[in-house]
Amino acid sequence: MTQIAVIGAGSWGTTFAKVLVDAGNDVKLWSRREELTEEINSSHRNGDYMPGINLPEALVASSNIEEVLKGAKQVYIAVPSQTLRDNLQEWGKHIEADAIIVSLMKGVEQGTGLRMSEVIKDVLGFSEDQICVVSGPNLSLEIASEQPAACVAACTSAENADLVAVAATNHYFITFTNKDVIGTEFGGILKNLIAVAIGIVNGVGYGQNTKASIMTRGLAEILDSLKLLVLRRRPWLDLLVLAT
Repeated sequence: MTQIAVIGAGSWGTTFAKVLVDAGNDVKLWSRREELTEEINSSHRNGDYMPGINLPEALVASSNIEEVLKGAKQVYIAVPSQTLRDNLQEWGKHIEADAIIVSLMKGVEQGTGLRMSEVIKDVLGFSEDQICVVSGPNLSLEIASEQPAACVAACTSAENADLVAVAATNHYFITFTNKDVIGTEFGGILKNLIAVAIGIVNGVGYGQNTKASIMTRGLAEILDSLKLLVLRRRPWLDLLVLAT
């Protein structure tokens, strides 16, 4: 049983905490709001973000960040991307020096253009091998309802990616691994542009052919965009920020 901390009790943080508990881990979930902590611990619900979902009784919530992080061998972070730096500066000192840090976030930092894994490295000074990113696409409520789903855990250390995959795999959720951290992070951001376009298609009443065209061409353009991002990073930063 792995001791795990999940930081952020929104829909995705709470859902992933459930995934980890259902995989047999000892999980503590941090919430900034005391009333939400009490709701999770007493009624095993998170009504604000996950209506109708029953959470595992073994999931323990707390608003004491030091208590949540103490002894955690894996730390999963699900806070808003633009608050990550401030959050890490506030409570990063409580993270165990040998812990694996797992980003559940998407986006790039405004002003610096850093990916979330880069912000973690910049603030905490951890090795890249200790930083892992998780990406879907995933819908929180479907996963929390235990509909079959999957994600990928990317890390420069294959061993640490495997540790995350084992911790985050259960009977309804499977985690695959790769070593392409950059591709995984940017892919997670860029696919949101396709999602927005599909939403517009739904809004104007177009059909499946239009959606299929957008998705297939969108995948091709994502590949082209990733190549450009490697060669000329700056021109794309504003677009990536808007996509998150």
